Amino acid sequence: MYLLANGRLITRDPSNGYIKDGGVVIDGTKIKEVGSTADLKAKYPNAEFIDAKGGVIMPAFINAHTHIYSALARGLSIKSNNADNFYDVLDKQWWAIDRKLYMGGTRASANALYIDCIKQGVTTVFDHHASYGEIPGTLHTIAESAKKFGIRSCLCYEVSDRDGEEKCLQGIKENADFITECEKNKDPMLAAMFGGHALFTISDKTFERMVEANNGRTGYHIHVSEGWNDVYDSIQNYGRRPVERLRDHGILGEKTILGHCIHVTDKEIDLIRETGTMVVNNPESNMGNAVGTCPVLPLYKNGILLGLGTDAYTNDMLESIKVALIAQRQNAELPNVGWCEVTDMLFKNNAKIGAKYFPDELGVLKAGAAADVIVMDYKPFTPFSDANIDGHMIFGMTGRQCMTTIANGKLLMKDRELVGIDEEAENAYILEESKKLWGDLNGCKYSADGEC
Repeated sequence: MYLLANGRLITRDPSNGYIKDGGVVIDGTKIKEVGSTADLKAKYPNAEFIDAKGGVIMPAFINAHTHIYSALARGLSIKSNNADNFYDVLDKQWWAIDRKLYMGGTRASANALYIDCIKQGVTTVFDHHASYGEIPGTLHTIAESAKKFGIRSCLCYEVSDRDGEEKCLQGIKENADFITECEKNKDPMLAAMFGGHALFTISDKTFERMVEANNGRTGYHIHVSEGWNDVYDSIQNYGRRPVERLRDHGILGEKTILGHCIHVTDKEIDLIRETGTMVVNNPESNMGNAVGTCPVLPLYKNGILLGLGTDAYTNDMLESIKVALIAQRQNAELPNVGWCEVTDMLFKNNAKIGAKYFPDELGVLKAGAAADVIVMDYKPFTPFSDANIDGHMIFGMTGRQCMTTIANGKLLMKDRELVGIDEEAENAYILEESKKLWGDLNGCKYSADGEC
């Protein structure tokens, strides 16, 4: 049993939102009680005490859309890659990477992303994986890393026709096999979705195969209208827009996540709402790829469950929410919009998305909820309470201020030191795998300092 206390406690529980000097008692995988530091110390004298040292104690973060396969791309330059449009970004960078990603690279990518998540207070991720160099067993390999590092993970494989029928069928089977594995094991920290790349790389025949292999067992995680490629291809080749095409194939629904949804019409928004389908916004990635801005304001106004992801552009959810806010204001040319929408995305809606796939209550610190707790090294120099915590987080905090991370009751990091993980050894393994990947991409051997 842990007693994590001596900090400013933000619970996200409407009935008990803020305790100036508070803490949480963790018993097993659940929160047993929240309260003042003094009361909890008196009531649980034998609990192992973890000192928050005056920092902010709060629920851990959830990332509703990321890509493990991109973790080894940090600092990478691919020869002759000078993308000047979104298709080039995909073809010359991301598809080039995943075609050279084999099992060792997949494992290293997962380890790297999970370590980064722990250090930035993210304990739940919805990942969308692609490794067309080696497909069979990759989701199982990622699941092994998730267990090793203690991160709650909902996984899927990115089905696409882009590399031919054999690879497409392998991707479909990988999804189906992992769904079966999750159904059999019933691990509360692992879940499965059925993944698909953008619609312009998926034929009607492939959609039919996906639906047949899934057989209604789980929802779909798919990229939708991220770039105009998706829209043009759907209209020209199928006579309808992307969301309409998804509806016709039975892909929409309450457990399906549509990533991006930048170029959607009012009619498509109506379809998303009517089917209860979820949307995840990835603001930094969208800006970096110059594909446009997600219509967060109308999606939110229409009651769509709208979450926040990073598309692996970062693993820092606070960085992502900052950009989400200013992107919406810039897009609307109004300085007074977006606040409620983006804070709800991260602090409320991501937990609601999590509830679709995991049995434990996430995103709140209260008795019975999942023991996913972080401590932020943040000492405010202006008034601080539950009434203005979001302002402090958007304008004062970053993910790297996380000093202690607990997931499912397991202490993963304490005072910025990973617990039970040899970080130096992990980094050495990740570095060797990244050098192999970079060498395969550029036809040379890489040194540790990046020399080709």
